Amino acid sequence: MRNNQVRLNNGTTIPLLGMGTYSFENDRKITEHAIQAALKMGYRHFDTAQIYGSEAALGNALNDAISNGVVRREELFVTSKLWGSHHHDPVSALQKTLKCMGMEYIDMYLVHWPVRLKPWVCDPIPEEDEFEPLCLDVTWSGMEKCLEMGLCKGIGVSNFSCKKLQNLLDLASVPPAINQVEMHPMWRQRKLRDLCRDHNIHVSAYSPIGAPGNFWGSTAVIENPLIKSMALKHGATPAQVALSWGLSKGASIIAKSFNQERLKENKGALELKLEDDEILEIDSKLKEVKIMRGDVYVNDATSPYKTIQELWDGEI
Repeated sequence: MRNNQVRLNNGTTIPLLGMGTYSFENDRKITEHAIQAALKMGYRHFDTAQIYGSEAALGNALNDAISNGVVRREELFVTSKLWGSHHHDPVSALQKTLKCMGMEYIDMYLVHWPVRLKPWVCDPIPEEDEFEPLCLDVTWSGMEKCLEMGLCKGIGVSNFSCKKLQNLLDLASVPPAINQVEMHPMWRQRKLRDLCRDHNIHVSAYSPIGAPGNFWGSTAVIENPLIKSMALKHGATPAQVALSWGLSKGASIIAKSFNQERLKENKGALELKLEDDEILEIDSKLKEVKIMRGDVYVNDATSPYKTIQELWDGEI
């Protein structure tokens, strides 16, 4: 780990702090202005997805910054994701993403969920009759083709459980470089982190403070008394303590905010180092509570419709 970056198994480096660009409102100008502000603060890692609707805004903001000399393309780390309705043809999906973003390549392309949907589905929460059987070998073959064609620098996955990840490793010619999952002090992903470490797969954490402000989110992390007391001790904020905990586990963190003060606050977490006994106290005392759960369905050939909670409990 060097200069707040970590090296991936494909030889590239990823900045440990990333800016998430999902927004329920999806206002393009607001998104662009927030990205421009983040760039001026030193952010170089940006996360989007086809289903977020923010690819065009992100591409426009980054291309403007590049053309104006604010940043060089090689300094940036840009991630987007394959939505479930495009599992049959990841190459075409990524080509559309690149056209939308006005870019020749992205740094990381992730399978958004281990879920295959019918080709016309574009709802973030699909109906049960919109799923198709997951053919992971077909999906991953297409992802590897994206890599071969130079459309991306690396490929990985998101929201893959231990079982799904092991299934992928058994068939992949190119192993995933990243598994991006929900992870914070109250959802610690120990078993998954252990598996990823054993296979040199980097864990990237979304909702690293529990996603307060999002419709699925919660303030449980930043309102936790132990987190708040540690923040007081360090002269920091509860959000910075939560982010620092994630960094202590070797994860990169995708923190979403369009507010300039919170962008600065999140960046400040890179300077906060929790003591080993504080990390142990968080790991041993905080009850685990998953934030995203319940109304998202996951398809599996042997058990057609399971909730995301059952996925993470290892049932599929």
